[in-house]
Amino acid sequence: MLPCIAGHVGADAAGATLSEGPYRQDKMMLLVDVGTNAEIVLGNRERVVAASSPTGPAFEGAEISCGQRAAPGAIERVRIDPVTLEPKYRVIGVDKWSDEEGFEDDAAKIGVTGICGSAIIEVVAEMYLSGVISEDGVVDGAMAEKSHRIIANGRTFSYLLRDGEPKITVTQNDIRAIQLAKAALYAGIKLLMEKQGVDKVDTIRFAGAFGSFIDPKYAMVLGLIPDCELTEVKAVGNAAGTGALMALLNRDHRREIEATVKKIEKIETALEPHFQQLFIDAMAMPNKVDPFPELAKVVTLPEKRRSLRMAAKTAAAADAAAAERRRGRIR
Repeated sequence: MLPCIAGHVGADAAGATLSEGPYRQDKMMLLVDVGTNAEIVLGNRERVVAASSPTGPAFEGAEISCGQRAAPGAIERVRIDPVTLEPKYRVIGVDKWSDEEGFEDDAAKIGVTGICGSAIIEVVAEMYLSGVISEDGVVDGAMAEKSHRIIANGRTFSYLLRDGEPKITVTQNDIRAIQLAKAALYAGIKLLMEKQGVDKVDTIRFAGAFGSFIDPKYAMVLGLIPDCELTEVKAVGNAAGTGALMALLNRDHRREIEATVKKIEKIETALEPHFQQLFIDAMAMPNKVDPFPELAKVVTLPEKRRSLRMAAKTAAAADAAAAERRRGRIR
């Protein structure tokens, strides 16, 4: 059995650490396994720190109105025209985009049933880039005059992604759930960066099955990960499994990770008073205070237009999250 790094940063994180080897290089590497409880490892040959961050199940389709697991029929990629606000998307099991001839015939064979994690990230990021939502994640109801895709939903508005059967929409509550999830992950990453005394990372690795399907550009637009050269952001698949094989087949690797785990410093996010402020800042897209110069080289980010009402709600949500952590309901 591979050793655990600490509570909630388990043997899978140890396996991924052995596979990717941040402790074997000079570059500052960020290793992230996105899940209900995200595991984060940051470091180089001089020092490695780790943490667990409570992202919740939103990226896996739970808490999302039309969310589902990645299976045939799930929307997996999304693009929104910034002028017309018309979307196009790809569905698992169909080779064509939705605006291509023959898509509806192919899609009818399996059905379009919902939206999975990779598309949830992309659609929220695209909504931000196209001006449908503000930096604070508020759907702009005034856009309803411009496009029938913006529809009233009680006191808030939603974006109509697919006008079919079933109708697939992205609601204000969906966006809120994604904001809470991505803010928790980013705040955990930022906390580790502060512990390392760095304001940027050199390379980022997404571990796990879900990480393999995340588009680095949209993850950065959303503010899921910190600014970094996009060429240095890569998915490494089942890094935990690779590390397990390495340890199983080679005694030297086994001894290596057993010794390394003892040197990795676990940071308890729930005990860090600065975590709450980092969480509040990370609710904005991509972030309230952190610049994204590398991202700005490849993406034109909208001008910031914050909503005072949502800013107040953001602060209230952060207070509630902090209270939950103090009570031990969020680790």
